[in-house]
Amino acid sequence: MKISVIGCGYLGAVHAAAMAEIGHDVVGIDVDAAKIAELAAGRAPFFEPGLPEILTSARDSGRLRFSTDMADVAGAEVHFVAVGTPQRKGENAADLTFVNAAVDALVPYLSAGDLVVGKSTVPVGTAARLADVVAPTGASLAWNPEFLREGFAVKDTIAPDRLVYGVAAGEAGERAKAQLDEVYARALSNDTPLVVTDYATAELVKVAANAFLATKISFINAMAEIAEVTGADVTQLADAIGYDARIGRRFLNAGVGFGGGCLPKDIRAFSARAEELGRGDSVAFLKEVDAINLRRRQHVVDVVVEELGGQPFEKKVAVLGLAFKPDSDDIRDSPALDVAVQLHGHGANVIAFDPEAMSNSARRYPQLAFASSASEALEGADVVVVVTEWKEFRELDPAAAADLVQGKIVVDGRNCLDAAAWRAAGWKYRGMGRP
Repeated sequence: MKISVIGCGYLGAVHAAAMAEIGHDVVGIDVDAAKIAELAAGRAPFFEPGLPEILTSARDSGRLRFSTDMADVAGAEVHFVAVGTPQRKGENAADLTFVNAAVDALVPYLSAGDLVVGKSTVPVGTAARLADVVAPTGASLAWNPEFLREGFAVKDTIAPDRLVYGVAAGEAGERAKAQLDEVYARALSNDTPLVVTDYATAELVKVAANAFLATKISFINAMAEIAEVTGADVTQLADAIGYDARIGRRFLNAGVGFGGGCLPKDIRAFSARAEELGRGDSVAFLKEVDAINLRRRQHVVDVVVEELGGQPFEKKVAVLGLAFKPDSDDIRDSPALDVAVQLHGHGANVIAFDPEAMSNSARRYPQLAFASSASEALEGADVVVVVTEWKEFRELDPAAAADLVQGKIVVDGRNCLDAAAWRAAGWKYRGMGRP
């Protein structure tokens, strides 16, 4: 099929490249000329495993191109809108400026029978409003939420674990489903579960999923707070309750908390929209979920300061990790970066290292000092803090690391290290919710 993707940020760039990789003819549109130039050259403007390879192969096949000119969507039958919905400045609600602008700019180039497909995470009620904007052109609208995991986004697009179509009632909805079935024919042929529903349900699916995951993470972090004052081990606690199939072990990992460009802002926007709908009480618990999450960052900082005898000024702190999760260079609302900045604010001599997020972090916080390797960060450190669970940090040799530091104290903000091995190598180990 001929497809356009409006917005070539994280979601849009991956979607455009993946759609071309599975055989569609795709044009990606974005107003950022520098970003478009990078993508057109086959270079990903952010780190995502597998993306450079499919960008290059899809471009070389002739099925993928990028442009800043909306007129280049001409001839496309399906138009995906994949722009950002950041948190409004000074508010919790989602900012729909980019979604509205993308649809308004697309409308003059739509033809009867075209399908506009929203992929952005939006407040419930947005799709119905945008359907009215698109309707005069003879085109129709569907909502097809994304469920990408950073670090696995290419796989999640080409071989998703489920597909959700939010479509209009009647003939228009049937036609939209048929068009989306053609787009996702490969995934559907592999028996990918499909849910076809109305606009509102499709919009709620993504925010409900993120709210549930955020709640699960904050729940185990709340248990970590209790474990720390009782001597219990939250990791063993999570193992024990995780055997219950109704609960499950995934996302029951206590630590510094969640971050990134989705979960934090999505649960806040969900709360804001619920309040607008007069149902704020229904999701009032999400405010506590958010509070617990932010509290964990402060807790890591407090533990480091405590281990420095309450005197962090000019003490060297090696911070391992800046991205909000491994296999990503994304520092949006990153707990790891927040910990580094807070420790710097306490007067500590912070030396940070991350395999991929260094340049993004340096642009955001040039006041921090950055090492070129984990070993350089460890050199002469009074305390080591692990706040992103990159494989190379998980696999650090504690004996070799001990030869580099000034003080053998490690604060494991992700509970990702082998505590017994580090203690055996002479380190004082401090985990999250672990004795």
